[in-house]
Amino acid sequence: MAKVVIVEDERSIADSVAYTLKQEGFEVVVAYDGPNGLAEALGAKPDLVVLDLMLPGMDGLDVYRALRRHSSVPVIMLTAKASESDRVAGIELGADDYIVKPFYMRELVARVKMVLRRAQGRVVQDEEVLRVRDLVVDGARRLVTVGEREVQLSPQEFALLHCLARNRGRALTRTVILQQAWGEADYIDEHTVDVHIRWLRQKIEDDPGNPRRILTVRGVGYRLAE
Repeated sequence: MAKVVIVEDERSIADSVAYTLKQEGFEVVVAYDGPNGLAEALGAKPDLVVLDLMLPGMDGLDVYRALRRHSSVPVIMLTAKASESDRVAGIELGADDYIVKPFYMRELVARVKMVLRRAQGRVVQDEEVLRVRDLVVDGARRLVTVGEREVQLSPQEFALLHCLARNRGRALTRTVILQQAWGEADYIDEHTVDVHIRWLRQKIEDDPGNPRRILTVRGVGYRLAE
């Protein structure tokens, strides 16, 4: 049974989401403000957090930043703000998904299940060991090394790197990357691929500003150098 923490100050929405997720078999914890939401997200050890952007006591983005200093738990941001700048802000911080109010409960449940599948590594189905020069991606052990150095990746970063490694040498569009590494491409902003690529480069490149492994293919997307 997966545990979900809901951080939402509108009690009617929070309670409706909690009821729906419980009906789907999830264990649910609810917090109605930022400080309590952060405490629950850290203390309850959830599998996923549904986090509202506008919260009393502590802004949702600040809650997310504080949470990320201690945990890599997947986060779905939930907000009434629909502007592109707000969506980009969530994506830039690394939110796994972003849902704008008003929304259908069936859509929220589908997003929750999708993000959990990604976090559990079910998108990564090929368990062979992939080697690209001194980079090794071990699907079965979910282990990445560069030379003798082990690299710690989040589940989504691992899925992205595994996708690039399986297709090493091939230029992949952002849409293809979303389909293979995220499991779908209809609801996620393509900009999130660029953000995760930047994080990966910080972790596996010797010089992230001059990448030699993950290359940008202008007008197309990205490829992993052979």
